[in-house]
Amino acid sequence: MRNASKGTWVALVAAAAAFAALPSAAQQNAPKPAARVGGEPNLNGVWQAMNTANWNLEAHSAAQIKPFWQLGSLAAIPAGQSVITSPANGKIPYLPEAVAKRDQNRKSWPEADPETKCYLPGIPRATYMPFPFHIVQGGGGTDILFAYEYTSANRIVFMGDHQEPPVDTWMGWSNGDWDGDTLVIETTGFNDSTWLDRAGNHHSSALRVTERFTLTDADHIQYEATLEDPNVYSEPWTISMPLYRHVEPNAEILEFKCVPFVEDLLYHDLELSE
Repeated sequence: MRNASKGTWVALVAAAAAFAALPSAAQQNAPKPAARVGGEPNLNGVWQAMNTANWNLEAHSAAQIKPFWQLGSLAAIPAGQSVITSPANGKIPYLPEAVAKRDQNRKSWPEADPETKCYLPGIPRATYMPFPFHIVQGGGGTDILFAYEYTSANRIVFMGDHQEPPVDTWMGWSNGDWDGDTLVIETTGFNDSTWLDRAGNHHSSALRVTERFTLTDADHIQYEATLEDPNVYSEPWTISMPLYRHVEPNAEILEFKCVPFVEDLLYHDLELSE
């Protein structure tokens, strides 16, 4: 390098300056800051969980679904880690008598699973089913709409006029508040017909679900839900998972109106009797 010409030195200095001006890999991969709407974190968009919680909220190994052996690997349960963060063992804290019902549900799957029959999924299951959902938020304390692709389910989160649920329903009654930058939703008024996953985990009509949606950057929500039900669980327990925004330019929820898919299942006996 001692014998390099003046032109060479100039070129090296220019290249070094240009390299220094480039953003670092960390800068290039840095998450986009979260936007706001009406002074609130902007949750508008199409979101989806990316895990196997709908198969089983607890940790589970991959397994064959024996009644569908003809489908080979197409009909197999994917492995998954527990999404239960409390209690620390990652298990649902069932009362002893509630374990028997879970086991019976598990033996009766898939026929007994409400998802099989296209019934509304309930909360929190609607959040981590393998379908996206759309949050529609106006900001400024207005009510928030959650629209789910699965069976066109939806719910309104009442941000101002908090009321007790008038009747028990599949999706419950949701009242919301902001705790700083976290959307907190308390949902009650459930019937006892929904399951929490395909593994037969269940609840009673006394279920109370407290959800927390925290926007960590423009494209990620940290989701948490605490379930309380003194008829089924020995203590409250909590699940947690990230939700991912669909960032494709034409992101939207599409139709999955599943009633036509289950007519043969539901009415097969009537067809045979004709």
